[in-house]
Amino acid sequence: MANKSAGILLYRLRNKFLQVFLVHPGGPFWAKKDEGAWSIPKGEFDDNEDPLNAAIREFKEETGIAIDGKFIELTPIKQKSGKLVYAWAVEGDMDPVQVKSNEFEMEWPPRSGKKRSFPEVDKADWFTVDEAQQKINTAQSSLIKELAKKVKAL
Repeated sequence: MANKSAGILLYRLRNKFLQVFLVHPGGPFWAKKDEGAWSIPKGEFDDNEDPLNAAIREFKEETGIAIDGKFIELTPIKQKSGKLVYAWAVEGDMDPVQVKSNEFEMEWPPRSGKKRSFPEVDKADWFTVDEAQQKINTAQSSLIKELAKKVKAL
């Protein structure tokens, strides 16, 4: 069975324009990648965990900031890897400079036998819908489109 992830698409309105909060994955593989590399804060969960609770937990792990509010369920998407991503949008605000991600460990450089730690998220920022469509992992772009439609309907 494919892995499952759950995440939060944080949004805000500035001068009547929708902005979304995205994160850039840390580690050497992503260091020089920008367009198509950004993501909503998300992470894997198992069958024993409620997807929304997992999304809230992962947001805190990847940003260091707890999130709450009126969560809007978005249509799950499937990434190229086959991973199914469940997502919720919530209105809020935060300073990207305050993001403090948890870390993961991996062998680096490859086949060196040396373990190094890297942040799961190395940067975060707010983007307009058009900017976000350029930055976000292509499979996740439909989450932003769906959010934009739902915000107009509010």
